[in-house]
Amino acid sequence: MDPSSITTMIVLLVLLVIASAFFSATETAFTSLNRVRLKAKAEAGSARAARTLALAENYDDLISTVLVGNNIVNIVATTLSTLLFVQGLRLQNGALISTVVMTVVVLIFGEVSPKTAAKETAEPFAMFAAPIIRVLLVLLKPVTALLSLVQKALKRFIRPQDAGITEEELVTMVDQAESEGGLDEHESELIRSAIEFGDMEVQEILTPRVDIVAVEDTATMEETAAAFAESGFSRLPIYHEDMDDIIGVIHEKDFHAARYRGQSDLAALITPVLYTTGNTKISDLLRILQRKKAHMVVVVDEYGGTEGLCTLEDIVEELVGEIWDEHDEVIEEFKKQPDGSYIIACHAALTDLYDLFALTGECEANTVSGWVMEQIGRVPEEGDRFQSDGLDVTVTKVDHRRVLEIRVVVLDREEEQ
Repeated sequence: MDPSSITTMIVLLVLLVIASAFFSATETAFTSLNRVRLKAKAEAGSARAARTLALAENYDDLISTVLVGNNIVNIVATTLSTLLFVQGLRLQNGALISTVVMTVVVLIFGEVSPKTAAKETAEPFAMFAAPIIRVLLVLLKPVTALLSLVQKALKRFIRPQDAGITEEELVTMVDQAESEGGLDEHESELIRSAIEFGDMEVQEILTPRVDIVAVEDTATMEETAAAFAESGFSRLPIYHEDMDDIIGVIHEKDFHAARYRGQSDLAALITPVLYTTGNTKISDLLRILQRKKAHMVVVVDEYGGTEGLCTLEDIVEELVGEIWDEHDEVIEEFKKQPDGSYIIACHAALTDLYDLFALTGECEANTVSGWVMEQIGRVPEEGDRFQSDGLDVTVTKVDHRRVLEIRVVVLDREEEQ
C-alpha cells in the first residue's frame, strides 16, 4: 500500500475518532442537561435552546440516533484500523495490535474525555450538537424506526417502573442544588418545608393545653384586659367553667373598642371558634381557616376535651420559619455552649433535635420533652441523666411534672462504649 493511501487512512481514522467523541459527548450532554434551565433560556427567546429542548423531549429517538451513529463510526474505525495495520503497515500480529491501539484510543479520546467534558458543559454542548443531530435524525430514520419497533416489543415483556418523582427524590434534588450553589440555605430550607408541608399534622405544631392562655366567660373586663396585657396575644379563647369547654374567642381590638365605649358585657364580644382533631393535615386546616376567615382553631382529643390550640401563624411558621414581632420574646431553642454541649428548650420540635444530631431512632412524641419522658420511663426530675443514640442527656430544669430544659453532650465513640 502506497504512502498516500496510508496517510489517507490515518486522517480518516482521526476523523472517525472525533466523530465518536462527538456522539459520546452528545449522549452525555443530553442525559445530564438541566431541562429547567434550558426551558428558561427558551422562554427568554433563545431559538437554539428551544430546538435543543424539543430534541430532549424526544429522548428515545435522540438516543437511538446517537447510539446508531456512534456504533457505525466505531465499527468503521475498527475495520479501517485493522486494514491499516495488516495491509498498510504490514505488521506481524497486525490485527492484535490494531485491536489494542483502537481500544485505548477510543476509550480515552472517544469515550472518557468527551463524556467528562460534556458533563461539565451539558447545556452549551447540547445546543451546539442539536443542529447536527436534527440532520442525523432524518438520515438514520430507517434504522431508528426499526429500533423503535424492537423497543416496543421489549416493553411488552418488561414492566416499566413508576416514573413519578417521590418527595425523597425532590429533597435530594434540593440538597444537590444547594451544594452546587444554585440555591442558598434559606431558599432550600423554604422548598424543603413546602415539600414536607403536606405530610404534617396539627398535633405536631399545636400549642398544648397547659400553655393555653384563656379567659373564663365569667371574667370581668379588668381581668380580661390583664390577660391581654400579660400574654401579649391578639386573641384569647373563652371557656365555660373548664378548659375542656372552650366556647369562643375574643379579639383584642374588639375588646378595647368595647371597653372604650364603656361596655361591660364580655359575652357580647365572643365570636365562634373552629374545632379540629390532632391528626388533621395542616395543609387541609390552612384551607379551612382561609375559607372560614378564621385565625384560631381548638384541637380536641378523642374524648372531646381540649388538646391544644393551633393558629394561622403556627401553620405559616412551618413554611417560613419562626415569625417574631416587636412584642415577642425571642427564644433560642438550641443554644450551643463554649464547651461544645447544647442547652435545649424542651418545647422544641423533636424533628429539629433529630435533624441537629442526625438521630435515626423512632419516637411517638412530638416534642423534646416527650422524648425525654419516653427515654427515662417516668416523670423526669432535675438532675436525671441518660444516654441515647450517642448523646449524653441531663435534665437541667423542670416545672412540676414538665421538663423545661436539658443539656446534651455528643459522645465520642470511646465514651459511648
